[in-house]
Amino acid sequence: MRIAYLDCFSGISGDMFLGALVDLGVPTALFEEAVRALEVEAELKIGRVSRSGIHATKVDVYSHGEKDLPREAFLEHSHEHGLGGHAHRPAPQVRERPNHSHAQAGPGLAEAGQEKRAVRGLEEILRIIRRAKLGESTKRTAVEIFEALAVAEAKIHQVSIDRVHFHEVGAVDAMVDIVCAAVGAEALAVDELLSSPLNLGGGTVRCAHGTFPVPAPATLELLRGIPVYSSGVQAELVTPTGAAIVKTLVRRFQPFPPMKVDKIGYGAGTRDLEEQPNVCRITVGESQAEAASQPSEETITILEANLDDLNPQIFGYVMDRLLEEGALDVFGMTVQMKKNRPGMRLTVLCQPEDASRLTHLLFRETTTLGVRRRQENREVLDRRWVTVNTQWGDVRMKVGSFNGNVTNYAPEYEDCRRIAREQQVPLKRVIEQAVQRYLHAGSKSR
Repeated sequence: MRIAYLDCFSGISGDMFLGALVDLGVPTALFEEAVRALEVEAELKIGRVSRSGIHATKVDVYSHGEKDLPREAFLEHSHEHGLGGHAHRPAPQVRERPNHSHAQAGPGLAEAGQEKRAVRGLEEILRIIRRAKLGESTKRTAVEIFEALAVAEAKIHQVSIDRVHFHEVGAVDAMVDIVCAAVGAEALAVDELLSSPLNLGGGTVRCAHGTFPVPAPATLELLRGIPVYSSGVQAELVTPTGAAIVKTLVRRFQPFPPMKVDKIGYGAGTRDLEEQPNVCRITVGESQAEAASQPSEETITILEANLDDLNPQIFGYVMDRLLEEGALDVFGMTVQMKKNRPGMRLTVLCQPEDASRLTHLLFRETTTLGVRRRQENREVLDRRWVTVNTQWGDVRMKVGSFNGNVTNYAPEYEDCRRIAREQQVPLKRVIEQAVQRYLHAGSKSR
């Protein structure tokens, strides 16, 4: 199985990810075509730089003659030119990369203290992406990344997602980063993208809304359920765009996997850190057969509670909330409880680090007075995603393998349900055709 491993020892941002893809050999023409397809005022400038002795590829997005800078550098530049934190016009050739969005207090009104600048709402941005002459799977991935970014911002600012707006320049930059990330990830042609835990950095960072701790609130919201740490570097190493890309594209987080290395790419960030090379690395190769000969083993936590006095409508709601908050699986079983009362046993499978948080959710949302907890080991098959094209649209297939051989495959239910609703066709027909297309593609490749 061909895999790619994303090593985020100095964090991750959109430009770092694109730089590593170019360094791996993804043709720059693919990115340039994607930018043209968006029909926005933007261009890419790609070059080679050195970061603490490591030569890497640097990708910059220019829009309306402005180039990205880390937000603290942007604010420092503005201050030096007497513009303050809220310049009435952008300083030439620089702009604030990580702070693309803000939540509006009302239609057309920016947050208090911010200058009136051209903004784009999420729906406008998604329309631009969807009408672009790009592959459907690429557009779907880009939309998913952008929606993850907007949902995090909306939650932090406590507004609806449609009231999250992106400054015009920031929106262009984010669109280019995200769409090119989707194009490049597909061009890698790997079965699975894995990642190391993310190095967040530390300290504080100044932005238009004030001084925030690192990681910034939206970044941390995006990283729910993802392993992170800080090496002590006093800088913002993971940007919201970088976090959204990782959240959407990466399927597993782990130490460097057993693999036969084929290609290595380094993508540079804008800063040149004293403590370490400010680059991210992508390694592509074949997973070792020895590693695939046995299912991988992991420890999970089981939470259980017996419920005999809970409104059934609430039971379904609680199951949905647990899954939203990172549970691996949730299910209920009917049981006969004391005094012959019928009840339900609610079982939650989760990562050990999520157990306390999900237990608190059970206490808040259900009538239980106690939650049982135990640790269990489980063996899991290697998993990957492949996309098949049905007559109504693309469907992702989850594929499980043992010792290099496919043992299980199933179409992603949410994709099938979306298509069934949008195209007004029976759900079972969508599922059947997705399976048939997957099997047909597999027979042609043998």
